[in-house]
Amino acid sequence: QVQLVESGGGLVQAGGSLRLSCAASGGTFSRYAMGWFRQAPGKEREFVAAIGGSGGRTDYADSVKGRFTISRDNAKNTVYLQMNSLKPADTAVYYCAARKFVITTLQTGYAYWGQGTQVTVSS
Repeated sequence: QVQLVESGGGLVQAGGSLRLSCAASGGTFSRYAMGWFRQAPGKEREFVAAIGGSGGRTDYADSVKGRFTISRDNAKNTVYLQMNSLKPADTAVYYCAARKFVITTLQTGYAYWGQGTQVTVSS
């Protein structure tokens, strides 16, 4: 089975930056597409970004395009989410997820999930 552990969350002022990391174990990392999702207080969990197994395909939610960048280092079994120009609306628990082969924006397409890391953006 695949285990995922997120890190890098914290408190940042609006306009600041954070880089989230998700370390994977228990599988052949390059065979998994990876996604980032988030859940804000009182809201449903939503798609943020996804990346294919080789890093050649990416997808982003409209709300984060131009501000967030997803990347991966298969030698380190790690996926990253670089978050720039953060807004209070970005405040949420961020989760990474894994699925075999093809990227998707759908939560139900991901079989493995991390425990989440809190990102708080102050005004």
